[in-house]
Amino acid sequence: MRPLYGLVLAGGVSARMGQDKAELSYHGAPQLQVAYETLSPLVERCFVSVRSAQKEDPLRARFPQIVDTVAVDGPAAGLLSAHQAFPEAAWLVLACDLPLLDQVTLETLIAARDDQHVAVAYRSEHDGLPEPLCAIWEPRALEALALQVEGGRKCPRKLLINSQTLLLSPRTVGALDNINTPEERASVSRRLGGQMIRLDVEYFAQMRELAGQKTETVETHFGTVGPLYEQLKEKYGFPFEADRLRVALNGDFAPWTQPLKSGDHVVFIPPVTGG
Repeated sequence: MRPLYGLVLAGGVSARMGQDKAELSYHGAPQLQVAYETLSPLVERCFVSVRSAQKEDPLRARFPQIVDTVAVDGPAAGLLSAHQAFPEAAWLVLACDLPLLDQVTLETLIAARDDQHVAVAYRSEHDGLPEPLCAIWEPRALEALALQVEGGRKCPRKLLINSQTLLLSPRTVGALDNINTPEERASVSRRLGGQMIRLDVEYFAQMRELAGQKTETVETHFGTVGPLYEQLKEKYGFPFEADRLRVALNGDFAPWTQPLKSGDHVVFIPPVTGG
C-alpha cells in the first residue's frame, strides 16, 4: 500500500465559534495539539494544514505545516495541497475540532484499508453519509477530488459518496461530532466533565412499542440529539437509522447536531406507511 501520512485540518476561520477552534482547550491543551498528538503516532509523517495567513501563528508554527496552494475554499484546499506536496502518499485526514475523538476510531480506519477502495470513512451518526474529515484518502480519491474541484464542485463528501468508498459504522458514539458553536462547546465540555442532563423523550409508532412506553425521562451525558438517539437505539433495539427519522426539540423540528440542555422535550418521529 501507499505510505500513510496524517493531516490535521486547521485552516478554518471559526466564524460560528467566534474564536479560533484550534486554540480551544477541552483536555488541558489546545485542541490542535491534542489532535496532532493523537494522530502522529499512527502515521509515517504528520502535518497541519493551514492557510498562508496562518503560517506564523504561534500555535500552528509548532508543527510541520502544509500551506494551502490550491485556490478553493474549504477543506478541499487542505486535501489537495497535501496531495500536491506528496502525491505518492495516502492521507489520514482529521479535522482539528473533534474533541471526543478517540484513538480506536483512527486505528479502525487504518486497519480497514485495502486495495479495493479509494477511501475509508465512517458513516455519519446524523445522516448516514460519509464523514470526509476523519477518513483515509488514497491518491486515487484525491486525484478524483481535484477533477471534481476543476468542474466547480468543491465538496469532499460528494466525492466519497460517488466513489468506491469503504464505509464503516462508528466505533464510539459522538467521536466525530464537530464542535462549531459556543453552545456545542458547552455541551461537549459538560459531557467531558461527566455532567448528566435530564430530558423528556417521547416516542411514536413502532418506537413506542419497542420502548414499551410513550414518554420517559432520560439521563444522558451526550450534548447533542444524534448521540442521544444512538444511546436509545442500542437500549431498545430501534430498527431505524437516524437519516430515516425526524426529531423535534421543544415543539420545533431540529437537526441531529442540535445541542441539548436539561429540561428539553425531545420527540423522535419514525417513518410511517403512506407518509
